[in-house]
Amino acid sequence: MNFNETIIFLKSFLHSPKNVGSVIPSSRFLAKKMTDQVPWLEVKAVAELGSGTAAITRFILNQAYDTTKVLLFEMDETMRTNLQAAYPNFSCYPNATHLVASMKQEGIQQLDCIFSGLPFFNFEPELRNHLINQIHKALKPGGLFIAFQYSLQMKKKLSKHFIIEKIEFEPLNLPPAFVYVCRKKETI
Repeated sequence: MNFNETIIFLKSFLHSPKNVGSVIPSSRFLAKKMTDQVPWLEVKAVAELGSGTAAITRFILNQAYDTTKVLLFEMDETMRTNLQAAYPNFSCYPNATHLVASMKQEGIQQLDCIFSGLPFFNFEPELRNHLINQIHKALKPGGLFIAFQYSLQMKKKLSKHFIIEKIEFEPLNLPPAFVYVCRKKETI
């Protein structure tokens, strides 16, 4: 992470704090903890929601295979433009609420894994529910949903749609974060 990325992230936070959720990008410790949960040999398609300044994206690039399809979602236009320039082999979209439609556009039936840095608890309930439903529809049976949050407030909501395999605490992030490692439930 460089100084320019931090400034871009801070500007985005100041413009829309409910959508960004933090004043600085995620740490490499958090990104590593999230991406280390994935059996990369089995992953054909993955999405990252709220890609920001690519803290997690960098780790996806380093661990995913060349044949892995990667979809990035970022609402902030400046950050999205930077992502497109830095990761030309990844597809980049502005809105995670259109996750399933974006997959169809790419010819992807189901995702093996979805990473999220979205601040779910900050969102209105209708938006939160829509996003969680999109994630559930997008994942293959048993697919992984790995998200970080700054509290445990989403645990009950996520457990309705996913099997929470574990929640790990990452103190080396500002603010410290919880990593939810979830599997898609077959029926909800």
